[in-house]
Parts: sequence; structure tokens; C-alpha cells
Amino acid sequence: MTKPQSAPKQVVEVSGLPKPRGVWSVAVTATPGRLVFVSGLLSKDSDGEVVGIGDMAAQMEQVLKNLELAMQSAGGTLDDIVRVDLYTRDISKFAEIHAVRARYFKKDPPASTMVEVSALTDPRCLIELTAIAVLP
Repeated sequence: MTKPQSAPKQVVEVSGLPKPRGVWSVAVTATPGRLVFVSGLLSKDSDGEVVGIGDMAAQMEQVLKNLELAMQSAGGTLDDIVRVDLYTRDISKFAEIHAVRARYFKKDPPASTMVEVSALTDPRCLIELTAIAVLP
């Protein structure tokens, strides 16, 4: 599906707060448009098989590929995402997670929260991500 003109998303420069240590923005504004709410995505392929069992970077990669597919199906791209919430079973893998995120969110990354949780719906999964996007 071809993508219409990108949503006018803008990163807000917040004075008085430190710059993020990872791939996210403190605040993002977006002109009203069509909202896309992406449910929690796990590191499962098109057959429902978990990709990268025991490997946080491989699972993050699959989750972001799944997010790209969801956005394409909605008529957008990762550039239209204004917020992500990431749930991980191992917050000590922060650097690995953000190394992968940096390849997908290259400019003006979305606002984001990451928290460690004790379990996800599939015990083989290490990470789950939800997203909100604004399309023109």
C-alpha cells in the first residue's frame, strides 16, 4: 500500500530535562488526523512462531518488523508513530533494545515508556510493544 503524505509530527524540545539516553523523544506533537492504535506485539512471525527465543535483540527486531507491517496495513509508516510503550522481562537489556530501535526510528523518534514486567502472555517472549500513530 502506498503511503499518503506523512503526518505533521514534531518533536518538542523540552528545556530543563536531560536529553534521552536512548531512542525516544520526551514529547511529540501531531496535527489531528486519523489515529492508529497498535495492540501489543510480540516477536512472532506470520506463522505464530516465536522468533529469537532467549535473544532480546532478535525479538526486538521481529517486534519492530511486525510494527512496520501493522503501520503499512493502516496506510502509514514508523514515521507516523507518536508513542510506544515497551514491556520487557529484562530491563538490563536496555542498550540492546535501543541499538535495534535506532535502526527503525532514525529521525524524530516517538515518545516512549519502557518498563520491566514479570511475565508476558507467551513465556518465550522477552518483549511486547504497543504503539499510537497519527496519519494525515
